[in-house]
Amino acid sequence: MFSFIHSSDLHLGKPFGRFGEDLRARLREARHQKIARLAAVARDAGARHVLLAGDTFDAETPSPQIVRQAIRAFAREKKITWVILPGNHDSLLATELWARFRKECPENVILALQEGVLNLEQGVELLVAPCPVRHAGRDLTEWMDAAETKPGALRIGLAHGPIQGFSEEDAPLDIIAPDRARRARLDYLALGDWHGRLAVGPNCHYPGAPEADSFRHDQTSCALQVEIESPGAVPKVNEVETGDMRWLGLELDFRPGDDAKRRLERVLPPPEHRRDTLVELIALGRLSLSERARLDHAISDLSDDFGSFEADLGRLDLDHETADLDEIDPESGALRTAADRLRAGAEDNEIDAEERRVKRAALARLYGYALEVRQ
Repeated sequence: MFSFIHSSDLHLGKPFGRFGEDLRARLREARHQKIARLAAVARDAGARHVLLAGDTFDAETPSPQIVRQAIRAFAREKKITWVILPGNHDSLLATELWARFRKECPENVILALQEGVLNLEQGVELLVAPCPVRHAGRDLTEWMDAAETKPGALRIGLAHGPIQGFSEEDAPLDIIAPDRARRARLDYLALGDWHGRLAVGPNCHYPGAPEADSFRHDQTSCALQVEIESPGAVPKVNEVETGDMRWLGLELDFRPGDDAKRRLERVLPPPEHRRDTLVELIALGRLSLSERARLDHAISDLSDDFGSFEADLGRLDLDHETADLDEIDPESGALRTAADRLRAGAEDNEIDAEERRVKRAALARLYGYALEVRQ
């Protein structure tokens, strides 16, 4: 039996420019720490090899510190053999990156910089397909169909790129055939590129990124522990959790009468997990002005608990009750005139949606200020 760990898309050095400096540093460090985490997963599984299926680095020109510290981290795990494949972000065009890595390469690291067959250990052959450029314009695994390996050896493929759909028309040329494992007689095809966990088939898998980096994939970040009993046997694939930071995308549809704060708290993690959670909230439906104000207050009160809390309330419609407008100004003064104009604009289908959204937000803000002044 051959056992190994399959991972990909570490994206070391990813800048995370949308966030503040402190959070950016935490997110970059979490990615670096995945090297030690993957080694621990391998040790726990009794595996001696970790296959990294591309995009170990986020760019073709990572800083010297990012490269050196990654090399040192790989080298510290002396009992693990790392196989590192260039992906589309750190393709073979990154000549300076890979030249430096080759120069300082630890003994326990195999750089898969040339298309071909590598012998991992007796009876295990690895067919590697590094990305020559960011967009190759062809299926980089096609050559595997005719590749020869030693009789009786396991055939394991290692590649980076998207999988072709069965019925797509005018599809890009650099996508990987979904049945490549069958065509190339591979016992397992280890892929990278897709940052979420995806089983293409029993012999073909994406592990997803070991540390989440967007709200796109609402899944637990993991690596894959793979065991192959013998050539032709169906691999045993287990998911092992690896992530430290959670990216939580929420879409809540509100209705008048909802306790917005309670609904929000019901879907958020407990306080002890909030520092390591990034939240992206999209609010839909409609609320009254007073209910919207309570939602705004809840978001303001909760947001500092989290690594990041972004709320998009632009698609949340407002019910404009007279009692709510009276809270702004019960008389016919300037504030009430402004509130009435904003309400009219928010309900005016003759103006574009973005302008209506701005007027809804302004009315909600005016209502919130009025309440603050009265308190």
